[in-house]
Amino acid sequence: MDQQTLAARLASLVKSYDVRGASPEVLDADVARALGAAFAVETGVAARPDRTAGSVVVGHDMRVTSPQIAEALADGITSTGADVVAIGLASTDMLYFASGEWDMPGIMVTASHNPSGDNGLKLCRAGARPIGRDTGLSAIAERAVAGVEPADAAGAVTERDALTAYVERVIALVGVPAGRRPLRVVVDAANGMGGLIAPAVLARLDVEVDGLYLELDGTFPNHPANPLDPANLVDLQKAVREQGADIGLAFDGDADRCFVVDERGELVSPSAVTAMIAARELAKHPGETILHNVITSRAVREVIVENGGTPVRTPVGHSLIKAEMARTGAVFGGEHSGHYYFRDFFLADSGMLAALHVLAATSESGSPLSQVIAEFERYPSSGELNSRVADAGAVTARVAAAYADHEQDRLDGLTVTAADWWFNLRSSQTEPLLRLNVEADDEATMESVRDAVLTLIRQEATS
Repeated sequence: MDQQTLAARLASLVKSYDVRGASPEVLDADVARALGAAFAVETGVAARPDRTAGSVVVGHDMRVTSPQIAEALADGITSTGADVVAIGLASTDMLYFASGEWDMPGIMVTASHNPSGDNGLKLCRAGARPIGRDTGLSAIAERAVAGVEPADAAGAVTERDALTAYVERVIALVGVPAGRRPLRVVVDAANGMGGLIAPAVLARLDVEVDGLYLELDGTFPNHPANPLDPANLVDLQKAVREQGADIGLAFDGDADRCFVVDERGELVSPSAVTAMIAARELAKHPGETILHNVITSRAVREVIVENGGTPVRTPVGHSLIKAEMARTGAVFGGEHSGHYYFRDFFLADSGMLAALHVLAATSESGSPLSQVIAEFERYPSSGELNSRVADAGAVTARVAAAYADHEQDRLDGLTVTAADWWFNLRSSQTEPLLRLNVEADDEATMESVRDAVLTLIRQEATS
């Protein structure tokens, strides 16, 4: 592939936090090979003049093109003299675990919750330290286009099991619940990597597991692996109700996010899960710092303060949150998108760790999950509402002007706050969309603010 074509493809593939796009149409073996070599050089594991070199851990999900992309990455990495430790099929948090535990930079081949025709790469330095556009990803892309001279001797590829040690670690971090009763759990893996890790972890607990779509299948034959879309939770909610289960767990494609359904089949807000885990972590680590992003419920901050912790508000985005966790020493961080970050897990996000906290809290209380979580769900919210606009900046400015007499901040997008409500308006990183989240003290106020802001936004909506 010539430099011009490679540069054009990488320009479309490189996002704020990862590499993602159509595969193999855009992200193919040639692109992956070039990125693998550039990654080895950028992370300092390529062969040095004394011919010593380091290693890179590589894992992949179950997408159709993932084995080919992973193999091409390994070719690129080993061409620099570095070695590859291949862990095969993995969840993203398993890749982060391996990177942290073995102190190696890592690459996970996945497009997370994207459609089946996409694929991508999530990259980290040794210790699971994230790599985003501004922290090395742009430099890797530039180096890939420039080309990397092969080493005198290629590195080697070895296979290594990470699942066993991963299961031990996540169980140890939360503990096996000393529950008052065994739980019945429905797991919807959406044919993603949750079908590998959830049974392996839950087999260690006193739970009865009913599985939905646990078979690994990158074509997603049952429904998309995106639990953020309520339509993709319908099967799980139905199964929980019909089977009389205590909890439902829904994982995205690479299983780094987990969404929770209570015994009534109702979705538990990720903000409520964040608040609950924050309280549990503060019980173990009194006075520590907890992070939450700009669109989590006001209840999260309240719970952190009530439990003696220090809340820190952050922008949305895993690279940003991980960096802030490292800066503040935070013990835990949560995002309303279903990402949960743990200091004791190399500052990385893990949907399985969050699920274990929910299971433990429910089992230990002896009460239904809806009652356990009730104290953390305090305010009505709109959920995330997306509007396609021609000029996100102009629309945001118009909304800001309309609320000029209210408190505003620009930590991430526009946040407007009043005594009994707030809203946040953010631009998508990848699409011409504005994302609106509204929360208020009561349903009527929330609906009134929601409708007023949407009217302002959609005056110039293109569709």
